[in-house]
Amino acid sequence: MTSLEVIPLEGLPMVKAGDDLAELIASGFERTGVAPRAGDVLVVAQKIVSKAEARVVDLATVKPSAKARTLAAEVDKDPRLVEVILSESVRVVRARRGLIIVEHKLGFIMANAGVDQSNVAPANGSNHVLLLPENPDASAEALRRDMKARTGVDLAIVINDSFGRPWRQGTVGIAIGAAGLPALIDLRGRPDLFGRKLEVSVIGFADEVAAAASLVMGQADEALPAVLIRGLSWSAPESTAASLVRPADEDLFR
Repeated sequence: MTSLEVIPLEGLPMVKAGDDLAELIASGFERTGVAPRAGDVLVVAQKIVSKAEARVVDLATVKPSAKARTLAAEVDKDPRLVEVILSESVRVVRARRGLIIVEHKLGFIMANAGVDQSNVAPANGSNHVLLLPENPDASAEALRRDMKARTGVDLAIVINDSFGRPWRQGTVGIAIGAAGLPALIDLRGRPDLFGRKLEVSVIGFADEVAAAASLVMGQADEALPAVLIRGLSWSAPESTAASLVRPADEDLFR
């Protein structure tokens, strides 16, 4: 590998529940003038996957529990929103004014269980929030299958989202779903430049791909939720984004 191309697919419409993402993205390839090739990786933003899968909750329909009301008072958030966050979580890790860090049902340690209000259009005056896909790896595999049916090309797929990190400022793109590529690449046992065997080097390959795409996707009004990455190569076996979650018995900070 000598260089990478990171190509945003422009002109994708606002995604709605039930939309065919593969069809929209295939049209994006045509508008952009890019023909997908074997070995390309398609990175799609979590938001458009969640919207297509109707992972939307109207807060007007939510009845907060006593636990949610108590926590909402501590963090100064809408109790209905806190109830949705708790419903998507297995435990609260930390909480302070304006922020709740939880362990999501999918294993991610993240702010507000990924429940998001940004770039979610209100409908008929309702206040909607967006949840993560129920099974992001399955969503990635389904999109991979659909893209191959439409383009004839077996693209690798990464679903990315923006996460904060302990002890570091700022958010970065990470992979919450993956198909057709190794989410992890284990380099242990390989020699370094001086012949010493690597002992601890395991690369979060899908996370690095997700972060590269985030550089052009942006975080605000860029409207570029799908990016093609060209020039990558790998020899490791395929694995899902679920493999990126550190097992509890290996977590020194739990």
